[in-house]
Amino acid sequence: MDVFDLREGLIDTYRDYATSFMRIRDDRIRTCVEEALDSGRLWPHPRVGLNPAFEEGGTIEDLVEEGLLHPGAPSIFRLQKSPTDAVGRPLSLYRHQTEAIRVAANDRNYVLTTGTGSGKSLAYIIPIVDHVLRTGSGTGVKAVVVYPMNALANSQMEELSKFLDYGPWVDSPVTFERYTGQDDHETRDRIQHQPPDILLTNYVMLELILTRYRDRRLVEGLGAVRFLVTSSVRTERGTRCSRPDFILSPGMVHTAPSISTSDQRASLASLVRAAVRTRNSKQARVVGRAADRRTASITDATWLWGTARWWLV
Repeated sequence: MDVFDLREGLIDTYRDYATSFMRIRDDRIRTCVEEALDSGRLWPHPRVGLNPAFEEGGTIEDLVEEGLLHPGAPSIFRLQKSPTDAVGRPLSLYRHQTEAIRVAANDRNYVLTTGTGSGKSLAYIIPIVDHVLRTGSGTGVKAVVVYPMNALANSQMEELSKFLDYGPWVDSPVTFERYTGQDDHETRDRIQHQPPDILLTNYVMLELILTRYRDRRLVEGLGAVRFLVTSSVRTERGTRCSRPDFILSPGMVHTAPSISTSDQRASLASLVRAAVRTRNSKQARVVGRAADRRTASITDATWLWGTARWWLV
């Protein structure tokens, strides 16, 4: 498929629709309108961008040999697993992912700043799964991942299924569930009585979990929580800001937009210091992406805030 031909086809179809109700009698006005349409006044020119090639950071097996990950991790984190192929192929990590895993292994909080498609989820899912493998499954919720919208929670459910549904085991070594307003009462009741190792939710539902009497069983299952992850650090206003700010930690949900790369780490470090106020937390760490030499000079038009992980104990 030629993406430029596809664009031209879409533009032509939209132009036919936009002009189908135009009946311009004046020749001069009609000529002016046609010239504006021909020049692309109603649709922007195609935007071409380059995705950075992120610096490689080794494999899951390498981290197991270093003692950073549980020996059961390589059989979980493999690509292209399916019902007919539970083995798949090895997974290679980026440097910012391995750096985040090392920070987590040292019991430190961190904020990961990197773009879309750079594997942010693995930067916190791998340490969470490693913790479950080391401490055992089925003893309560060990990680709560909070998303700003249900669509992201649904997407993460699919990603976790790719790793944990297939492998050399009868029962999955790590359990996970989604607990949002889109789930029926039967599903929620099952989760309350059998809390998973990883709980995916949104900040509105998290508030309800902590305040509703009907969710008291799930609250009791949160006693083993070791990880609290926010899917993004962003600027919000009104109740969209006050709710997560009240539930999670003071200052946790505010960042300064449109800052330069040189000021970025200092700003995020200030954010982490304000947000992480747990009793036993060590100094927080900012983990950024690393691009290789082929694309290191490319500057993103927009810097996307990544994932934050916070200790609760």
